[in-house]
Amino acid sequence: MNAVQPQHKKVSRRARLAVGGAVLGAVALAGIGAVSANASAPAKAPAAAAAVSAPAKATTTSTHLTIDAATRAAQAALDAAEKEHQRVTVAVVDRNGNTVVTLRGDGAGPQSYESAERKAYTAVSWNAPTSELAERLKQAPNLKDIPGTLFLAGGVPVTAQNAPIAAIGVAGAPSGALDEKYAQAGAEAVTGR
Repeated sequence: MNAVQPQHKKVSRRARLAVGGAVLGAVALAGIGAVSANASAPAKAPAAAAAVSAPAKATTTSTHLTIDAATRAAQAALDAAEKEHQRVTVAVVDRNGNTVVTLRGDGAGPQSYESAERKAYTAVSWNAPTSELAERLKQAPNLKDIPGTLFLAGGVPVTAQNAPIAAIGVAGAPSGALDEKYAQAGAEAVTGR
């Protein structure tokens, strides 16, 4: 059997040098072009680090109660309760239902801490006093199943331009009506009403 040997064409040394030189020249020119292109264009910041400005229609501004005002409101509610010898806890939440200030009066029961926060959360969520919301349970009993809420009197919203900006919850007095009376005293301390 005859083995077929591949045949190579003989290429002169001059031809090989010419082709190699042309290839090296092309690579060199491409590199120089890339370097000069990069040198002439300013470097861009990575996309993740670039600041992007949102159009005005895509943003909103909200009003929040300051920590000083929240503290004044809580102290006013606690003072009103103590004046009537009631042992309560007062909670002030912001527009988003996050607790800003909680004051637990001397002798307030352990259940009053969470109850005050939940009443405040409920009042700001619906922008209504919790005594009014407790009445709504008669038509919509499933409202009480919403996590974090408590539909007992004692929570009042604090508003600015008819929108809730905070709420005050009070718990621990012998009745929800008293809790709400003290919460209202706290709201009046910051709204002037």
